[in-house]
Amino acid sequence: MPAQLIDGKLVAARIRQRLADARRSLGSGPIRLCSLEVGQNPAAAVYVRNQQRAAAECGIEMEVQNLPVGTTEAELIATIGNLNRRTEVAGVIVQRPLPPGIDPRAVQSAIDPHKDVEGMHPANMGSILYREPMFPPCTAAAAQQLILETGIDLRGAETVVVGHSEIVGKPIAVLLLHHLSTVTVCHIGTRKLVDHTRRADIVVVAVGRAGLVHGDMIKPGAVVIDIGINQGPDGRIVGDVEFASVAQVAGFLTPVPGGVGPVTVAMLLRNTLRAAGAQV
Repeated sequence: MPAQLIDGKLVAARIRQRLADARRSLGSGPIRLCSLEVGQNPAAAVYVRNQQRAAAECGIEMEVQNLPVGTTEAELIATIGNLNRRTEVAGVIVQRPLPPGIDPRAVQSAIDPHKDVEGMHPANMGSILYREPMFPPCTAAAAQQLILETGIDLRGAETVVVGHSEIVGKPIAVLLLHHLSTVTVCHIGTRKLVDHTRRADIVVVAVGRAGLVHGDMIKPGAVVIDIGINQGPDGRIVGDVEFASVAQVAGFLTPVPGGVGPVTVAMLLRNTLRAAGAQV
């Protein structure tokens, strides 16, 4: 029986409705999310437009600043400092990729942790180890939400996370540990990936390699969360999972696009309202 697709667009729409209600509870004062980008990347521009549309639906003003090519790390950090001091700015995000010569960690560390709605400041990343953080990294939070949407009991569930990045792999592993899932993290050093994925009740894939995981690597009925974004040979966007074969084996599967992406944006807006003081 083919996998049940987890509709990220539907989940995100439901979250945005809840966020719009929470926004109204904060009164009529402005709540602003500021986006910074150095230069202009066509792929990032599409993502920013999606963020703007979703923010408007939730009653959040999104201010987009495009800094010129050649902006230095010091100039970018100074711009962040100005946003940190603006009281109407609830959240600050810096679009990636950053140009060579700008250290992403230095930039992320410059954002006030109370305005770090991406959840990537070292203080917010560190809080993941102790509790469910106020501002979890958006993609990891989206993956967790989509797993919960399936109704699977996370307590004791065998989970395999393929990919150990700071943005997704490591945070989602720790977030699921808080639910008492039994988590294995696989990476480039893993000797035989299939030995791990075949026994997993939940597989989260976030590597950036199209078709890395295929159907014969998946336990029948497993929940598969595909976070990968890749350009296929025909120009279409595809994930890290070979969709056709995995869909014949898995119990639940996120499509790409339309799975994790829309929920990631919803989590960004949830973090923004949390920064503004909403209880969401």
